[in-house]
Amino acid sequence: MPPLAGYSMTSEQTPVLWPLIAGDDPPPTGAPMGFNTLSGGSFYCDPLGWVNDDTIQVTNPNVFVFGKPGRGKSALVKALMLRMIRFGYRSLVLGDVKDEYEDISRALGVTPYQIGPGMPGRINPLDHGPLAQDWQTLDRAETARRGAVLFNRWHALIRGLVGSQAVPFTPTESRVVNRVLRDLTGWTTGQTVLSEITIPTVWAALNTPTENLVSECRYDSRRDFLDSTRGLRDALGSLCEGELEGLFDTKSTFEPNWRAPIQTLSLSALHASGNEAAVGIALMCLNSWGQGMREMATPGDQRIVLRDEAWMQTRLGVEAVKTLDSNLRLSRNDGDIQVVTYHKPSDPLSAGDQGSQAAQIAKDLLHLADIRILMGQDHEVAAELGHLLGLTPMHRDIVTGWAMQDKGRALWMVGDRRYKVQTILTPLERRLTYTNDAIATPAADPP
Repeated sequence: MPPLAGYSMTSEQTPVLWPLIAGDDPPPTGAPMGFNTLSGGSFYCDPLGWVNDDTIQVTNPNVFVFGKPGRGKSALVKALMLRMIRFGYRSLVLGDVKDEYEDISRALGVTPYQIGPGMPGRINPLDHGPLAQDWQTLDRAETARRGAVLFNRWHALIRGLVGSQAVPFTPTESRVVNRVLRDLTGWTTGQTVLSEITIPTVWAALNTPTENLVSECRYDSRRDFLDSTRGLRDALGSLCEGELEGLFDTKSTFEPNWRAPIQTLSLSALHASGNEAAVGIALMCLNSWGQGMREMATPGDQRIVLRDEAWMQTRLGVEAVKTLDSNLRLSRNDGDIQVVTYHKPSDPLSAGDQGSQAAQIAKDLLHLADIRILMGQDHEVAAELGHLLGLTPMHRDIVTGWAMQDKGRALWMVGDRRYKVQTILTPLERRLTYTNDAIATPAADPP
């Protein structure tokens, strides 16, 4: 017998000879998103189901979506939101920067809540949220638990707001802020009902410190306190004046219907002003507020929480990245699917110089999600894709080649598995996800 000839082929070519080759697609639970082009099978997305399936290496339901503008990020997210409704999921859009989720919201019978200069909408990022409910009836252990959650969230937000303005937030500033938060809410004196506070009331307390605050924080005198906290006070004061004045500095006027299929908070009016830093700070405030609203979610109240255009927040610096980091870490406990969209994997790294602590913390943020969806990217980002996410040359080619040839194509990274998925939209979904009205509308005739 002559020796048999040997041939080599790639995994993409193999299905041509063995078209019935079995794939390792996830189980058919959750939203049907399209098909796996390698196995030919339908592809389903079920982040919380994957967490509960020991055969899939997914330990958290966070989803990061990366893609060049125009590759279909928002269409994919909208399709996921719509298709998960049948499984009892609701959606919360914390900052719709370009009103890309307005159509889907109105189609579901919900009017987006507008926040912007001159508009009546207000959000208090220091809102108690449901944690303060029935406070006077709680035992000591429960008040201690809820108080720790509440103060940690507020502290992380203020640290992020101050740090985003390049003002150092040292353990000294941390001690002062913690003391002020506890004094203003009545925690220090053991009030039976927590007082509501806002960024301006914190700012005012720092500008007019009490003798107790000065001595408790170990300052020699009131003058010493004011001189030492000037940067902290100026950073908080800038949030009460200027472009963000009247948006996040008073009690919340938004009373969401949590039984509605979706709630959308629009920032398009603020984005239209062209101040990206202000939008980033606004996203930080909304993200913290949204976390507070979900801290007492009842079992079964499952929600897709979208943090759109997160690069605007993370570009504010490492403290802003830490704030987003703290927002995402509780997703497993809250039962939420946290979806974060970026243009490209290196966006979070813009928090600091290459090799800096800020860049390293931002890089670690990428590993908070076990589900990453890579849509089309230019060849220029291929190297960073491979470096940051550990992609093989074939995976990089999928993202920079195949995924660029049509919208909705993406490399899905689910734990340690990789899938080449084409998302399929229904005619209604295509209409609701169309975002090119501005450039597709013919120019009007000149007068």
